[in-house]
Amino acid sequence: MSAISDRKPGEPAKASDLMIEALEREGVEYIFGIPGEENLDLLESLRHSKIKLVVTRHEQGAGFMADGYARTSGKPGVCFIITGPGMTNITTAMGQAYADSIPMLVISSVQSRSQLGGGRGKLHELPNQGAMIAGVAAFSHTLMSAAELPGVLARAFALFQAGRPRPVHIEIPLDVLVENADALLGSEPVSVSRAGAAPSAVKQMSRLLAAAKRPLILAGGGAIDAAPELTQLAETLGAPGALTINAKCMLASRHPLLVGSTQTLVATRALVAEADVVLAIGTELAETDYDVTFAGGFEIPGALLRIDIDADQTVRNYTPQVALVADAQIAAKALLDDLANKPLAARQSDWGANRVARLWADLEPTWDAATRAQTLFLNTVLQELPDAVLVGDSTQPVYTGNPTLNLYQPRRWFNSSTGYGTLGYALPAAIGAWLGRGDGAPVVCLIGDGGLQFTLPELASAVEARTPVIVLLWNNQGYEEIKKYMVNRAIEPVGVDIYTPDFIGVAKALGCAAESIQGIEHLRSALRAAADRQGPTLIEIDQGLWMKQVAV
Repeated sequence: MSAISDRKPGEPAKASDLMIEALEREGVEYIFGIPGEENLDLLESLRHSKIKLVVTRHEQGAGFMADGYARTSGKPGVCFIITGPGMTNITTAMGQAYADSIPMLVISSVQSRSQLGGGRGKLHELPNQGAMIAGVAAFSHTLMSAAELPGVLARAFALFQAGRPRPVHIEIPLDVLVENADALLGSEPVSVSRAGAAPSAVKQMSRLLAAAKRPLILAGGGAIDAAPELTQLAETLGAPGALTINAKCMLASRHPLLVGSTQTLVATRALVAEADVVLAIGTELAETDYDVTFAGGFEIPGALLRIDIDADQTVRNYTPQVALVADAQIAAKALLDDLANKPLAARQSDWGANRVARLWADLEPTWDAATRAQTLFLNTVLQELPDAVLVGDSTQPVYTGNPTLNLYQPRRWFNSSTGYGTLGYALPAAIGAWLGRGDGAPVVCLIGDGGLQFTLPELASAVEARTPVIVLLWNNQGYEEIKKYMVNRAIEPVGVDIYTPDFIGVAKALGCAAESIQGIEHLRSALRAAADRQGPTLIEIDQGLWMKQVAV
C-alpha cells in the first residue's frame, strides 16, 4: 500500500501524495505530529501509506520523538506540523537537535501563496516562519510549486547523508499541497557519498600520530558510526580515548584505553595536558562536554589534529595544527591504512592503558555519597536490563551517569543535559528511541520531577503507540540543580521548590502502569515487571528515601 497506488482510478496525484511517495522512497517509517486544519491533505495522503503516524500531545513532543528516533535508528526523524503555533511549539526540539547535530525533517503547512506575509489575521498566521526558525535549522524552504518538491527533499536528504546533519524545515502553502503532481511521480532518491579523506592531510596526521609518545583521542557524536575504526586506532596507537556524551560507548565499557566522558574533571584535564598529539574527531570541543562546570581551564597544549564533516567546525574553539574535512569513518580507516606502513615511536611507558588505569584510580575517591548512590541506581537498572537504551533529561542521575557510567555499545546513552540543555526531552525522546531501535530492546527514560512536568501528557502518546518505555522518575520535589546554583552563589532559593503532583495517580489516569519503589530490591522487581509489559510504566524513586536507604 502506498499514497499513490491506493488512489481511485483517474484521480490525479496531489503534491501531498508526491510528498508521501518521496518519503516512502527515502525509507521513512514513522511520522510524528498532530492533525490540524492546515495539514489535512498531508494526513489524507499519509492514510494510504505504509508510513505510520505517531500522534503526539504537543508539537514539542513530536520533535523530541523524532530526535530520539534518529539517535537510535541513525535515520532522520520526520514531523508533520501545522503553521503558526505548531511551528513555535516545535522550535525548542529543533534547537536541541541542531545543537547535537541530529537529522530531523520538519514539514509544515503555511498560508496560500497569495496570502504569505499578508498580515491579514488569518488563522495560525505568522509573518515569516522561515525567518523565525533560521537559528535552529540547517535551512528552511517554502515550496512555491509542486515541481520544487523533489529537489528540495533531495537537498535535505543529501545533508542528512553526507553533511553535518541538522533539522531541515520545508513549508508548503495550502494551495501548493493540492497542486496536480502526476508528472512528478516516480522520482528516485539521490544517494550522496560522504566526503573522503584528502591523502595529503591523512599523511600529515599519521606522521604526527606515529611519532607521538603520548597520543590521545577525543571523539564526539560526529564519529558515532566509526566506533570499530576508532577502537582499532586507539589500540594501534596505545592512545587513551575520551568521549563526549553523544559519543558515549564508542569504546566498550571495560576497554583499558577508555577515559570515558570525564573531560571536565581535574584528573582527566591533567591527562589531556600530558598528551603530545591529540586527535579530535567529530567533536566541537565545546563547553557542555569539556567544561560542564563552566570553570574554564580545559587546555590542549599538544599538537591538535581535527577531523570533522563541517569545515567551519574544524577551526572553532581550538585551533588545530592539521585539519581534515571528511567523514569520521572514512578518515579513521584512511589513518589506519597509512599507519600500517609506518613504524610507530615507542610509547612512554606509563602512557596508554597504564595512564588510564591511574586516572580511574585517581577519580574513584573523588566521587561523593550522592554520586555513588546515583551510580548504584544506574548500575542496578543495567544489571536488570543489560541491553537497555537509557534516554536522559537534565536531572541528577543523568549528570552523575555522564562521567561515571560506561556501556558497551554506541547509541545506548544520550540525553539533553548537553548542547541546548532543554527540560522535558527524555520522555518523548524515549518513545521515539524505542520505535527507532526496532528490536524490542528496553528503553528507559531517566527524568526528574521538574522535567517530567514539561511533557507529562506524552505518557498518553506512549500508551496509544503501545511503546513499552520505562519511565524512571527521580523525584526531588523541585528544581534541585538550580537550587544548588543559588546556594553556591549565596542567593536565597526562589522558584525552585515547586508543587509536586501525584505522579502515580496521573500516570495511571493516562493509562500507564505506575508505582513508587522502596529500595534496591523493589527497584529490581519493578524493572522486571515493566520489561514484560506491552505498554509504558512509570517507576517513581524518591531521592531522599533512596539516599537514606542506600549508604555507599
